[in-house]
Amino acid sequence: MPLTHSGGAASEWVCRFGPLVPRAGAVLDVACGSGRHLQWFAQRGHPVTGVDRDAAALDEARARVNASAGSDCTCICADIEGGPWPLAGRQFAGVVVTHYLWRPLMPLILGSVADGGVLIYETFAAGNETVGRPARPDFLLQPGELLRLCAAHGGFRVIAYEDGFLRGPDRFVQRIAAVRESAAAPAGAGSAPARYPLWLE
Repeated sequence: MPLTHSGGAASEWVCRFGPLVPRAGAVLDVACGSGRHLQWFAQRGHPVTGVDRDAAALDEARARVNASAGSDCTCICADIEGGPWPLAGRQFAGVVVTHYLWRPLMPLILGSVADGGVLIYETFAAGNETVGRPARPDFLLQPGELLRLCAAHGGFRVIAYEDGFLRGPDRFVQRIAAVRESAAAPAGAGSAPARYPLWLE
């Protein structure tokens, strides 16, 4: 689908659950546009990688991270819908996707989350066709779709999930934050459970 390149502030959902990404862990932003989330994570000490098909947006993302975080980011210009996945075999402590949906990539995106890593996904959902674009079903998540995808790919513990309507601008969204726990050692007797904060830090 056409990518939404936003130069604005980081998504509230990303800000809320970004702290779940392990400290200093590498973060991948899929369809990163001009880099608002690359900037947010870089400012918090994460190495960041962005992939997008828009070379001009990637130039802006690189400059944005360098100017605000004092560090560079890895920017990969690739047509991830029409060409090969440019990050084959690589995994990240955090994988972020906002305002983007291309279903054939979902197994690769979920497979890019390392054990102990976090998936933060937010995009438009069914119902958005009544208020604006995108309106095609191909680009709108169906009810429960992100939950089903995480369950189907195994090892993901869903920390938070929402599917509903937001104002300013009016839009229908679905979003999830999930931790890949598949390699976590089984908790022994008396061991403390993992604590995943649900508040905005």
